[in-house]
Amino acid sequence: MNPMQNPLALIGRLLLAYLFIPAGLGKISGFAGTAGYIASKGLPMPEVGAVLAILAELGCGILLLIGFKTRWAALALAVFTLAAAFFFHNYWAVPAEQVMAQRINFNKNLAIAGGLLLLAAFGAGAFSVDGRLGLRA
Repeated sequence: MNPMQNPLALIGRLLLAYLFIPAGLGKISGFAGTAGYIASKGLPMPEVGAVLAILAELGCGILLLIGFKTRWAALALAVFTLAAAFFFHNYWAVPAEQVMAQRINFNKNLAIAGGLLLLAAFGAGAFSVDGRLGLRA
């Protein structure tokens, strides 16, 4: 094992959690706006979608932060992030002036999902609840 593996896994989890936890909190405080944005994309049951987004971002984000059930949380967030890329950053279906910004966000979501899949594959590392419990960290 590389001596940097556990510290880098911790830093990676913290940085990913830093993306998702504030986003989930923002969706709570701006619930109506979140549901309206989901509805504007033509998705069904926007309030349910907003609740699911909050659960994914805040719930799984906290799990990443503490490193508990990390593999499952990372896998769930990877699926969520890929879905968000295709439904909310579909650069192929926006006006020309929006293509670049949406393509950048789409590509960032793909990269974030890739990092989450690595976390799902290799685990949280020793500096985690999973590591302390001996859960294949």
